[in-house]
Amino acid sequence: MNDLAEYTWTVARQARDASRQLMSVTGGQKNAWLKASAQLIRKRAAELVQANSKDLEQAPNYGLTDAAIDRLRLTDARLEGIAAALEEVIALPDPIGEVIGSNSRPNGLQVMQVRVPLGVVFFIYESRPNVTADAAALCVKSGNAVILRGGKEALHSNLALYQLLKEGLRETGLPEHAVQLVETTDREAVGQFLKMSEFIDVTIPRGGKSLIERVAAEATMPVIKHFDGICHVYVDKDADLEMAARILINSKCQRPGVCNTAESFLVHRDVADAFLTLVGPQLEKAGVEVRGDAAIREYLPFAQLATEEDYRTEYLALKISAKVVSDLTEAIAHINEYGSHHTDAIVTTNWNAARRFTTEVDSSAVIVNASTRFNDGGEFGLGAEIGISTDKFHARGPCGLKELTSYKYVVFGDGQIRE
Repeated sequence: MNDLAEYTWTVARQARDASRQLMSVTGGQKNAWLKASAQLIRKRAAELVQANSKDLEQAPNYGLTDAAIDRLRLTDARLEGIAAALEEVIALPDPIGEVIGSNSRPNGLQVMQVRVPLGVVFFIYESRPNVTADAAALCVKSGNAVILRGGKEALHSNLALYQLLKEGLRETGLPEHAVQLVETTDREAVGQFLKMSEFIDVTIPRGGKSLIERVAAEATMPVIKHFDGICHVYVDKDADLEMAARILINSKCQRPGVCNTAESFLVHRDVADAFLTLVGPQLEKAGVEVRGDAAIREYLPFAQLATEEDYRTEYLALKISAKVVSDLTEAIAHINEYGSHHTDAIVTTNWNAARRFTTEVDSSAVIVNASTRFNDGGEFGLGAEIGISTDKFHARGPCGLKELTSYKYVVFGDGQIRE
């Protein structure tokens, strides 16, 4: 890009214009685009795999781990999954125009609270090409124009997907710039967009902690943040220990590299011996590296001694920190101090303990007797999601279609004036 400032200004201005055109687009038109895009992905799968191969060839140069390379890879099966995900969004109710609430005033005014799009979303994400399609689908379905800024590791894959999404927009008569991909890998482009609050209504960063901290510091518009997933499983003194072991193993091992995997577990001292004797061999068999306090190491000789930093670390790998706590109060205090307010679970048969845990643990999802892996838009019945927010404003937890909207008041009268 010869003039980065001009390029980013043009993209942002086009997104603003497209967002205004989307205000009058019907749900049927948006669904037609989703269907057309899904069909194009299936029809042109070979092109997408070829583009993806260029990214895979360059992946070692970026120092990607084997797990990261696997997330980057596109196969026919994964492309079918991307197409199917677009079609799943078709089935979700269109939130735009929904009347959230209404009332009739004594003077005859009819006051309605109506759901509307946010406007323009600037979405920054990691090197998973499927996110390109998912984010575009959710933003357009909720009436928003989106500027997509993927990682340099997936540039060829993202460009190929973007071309098909844009082709679908043209075919179905939607504004062409409703979806735009930032085609430069220059990191300064992000800084330029973050200055453009006159065009961009919200920024959503989905990536490493340093990226999110940078965006939060530089953005001149609201940011929906997705910080670390330092998630806990607490095994209470009244837990069903067999259940607790199943939940912990699933929370840690089912998919270690995602944000709702468990990164730490706490166990009440009254059941520490029984629980750790039960779960220790399972953790060892699964290849999980445990970093625990002195009490944990008494029961798990293979565990390493945990540092203060271990309890504040999102491993995204087969590693977990652990601690024996004296009671529920200490468990809650530890989670609120060391967690990231993402997802935390308690295993207990004591209703009072469960109720206190769900009341006092300050996280986007608090789970009783189930895996942390359930904090997910699809698993919660919300449909697809653009991320899991650890913020409290404007959205918290899985961000689906409704979280990509705001509202306005629409008032009908028949000549009333205020005295």
